[in-house]
Amino acid sequence: MGQAREVTDRLMAAMGSKDKEALARCYAADAVAYTPDKGELRGRDAITSHLLAYWEAMKDVRYEDVAKHEAGDVAVNEGFVVGTNTGPLRMPSGETLPATGKTLRIRSCDVITVRAGEITSHHFYFDQVEFLAQLGLLPALSPH
Repeated sequence: MGQAREVTDRLMAAMGSKDKEALARCYAADAVAYTPDKGELRGRDAITSHLLAYWEAMKDVRYEDVAKHEAGDVAVNEGFVVGTNTGPLRMPSGETLPATGKTLRIRSCDVITVRAGEITSHHFYFDQVEFLAQLGLLPALSPH
């Protein structure tokens, strides 16, 4: 196992245990994240705050691994984000929506670049439409 996989596994463990300090230690101070909902986030604090907002919205949120890959300084995790929306959900518009009580299970992919033992780049991929539809905030999606 290389450094990219080791740091990514540490990140996923911190996310699973909801350990804010361990989560923050995985990222370089000047790390950059790219998200479907917030766009580009610059810096450890901005990335950590973004992830904490999901913990507030879904206290039981967890990641179900499907596959893990590593090539050089890049690790990729494919899986599902699963959780129940029991807390307020901050929208990209700045609005905060009340909890829906609905459970979601959406496909997710993380592409993480690691240098000197810290994450320098993190690309989050998930379908925002599927996310909102499963929470009942959009009409149900057709399976076609």
